[in-house]
Amino acid sequence: MFPATESSTAGNKTGSWRVFRPVVNDKCIGCKLCYYSCPDDCIQITDKKAIIDYDYCKGCLICLNVCPHGAITKEMEKK
Repeated sequence: MFPATESSTAGNKTGSWRVFRPVVNDKCIGCKLCYYSCPDDCIQITDKKAIIDYDYCKGCLICLNVCPHGAITKEMEKK
């Protein structure tokens, strides 16, 4: 039997792993597709807009790929 796994928001800040960071723009309508697709549970919907917790976002960009509104873009991480 495999041990249960936890999302990175369980206390392991993994944001430093990113090469690209997802950025939410004004096209966001809060549809929650990014929220449901995020493997690290680092997206919340507040006031009908996605908010990304960059302390835990690994930059997988799944959110960008599932957004049907073009509301998420990417930018190079500044280190």
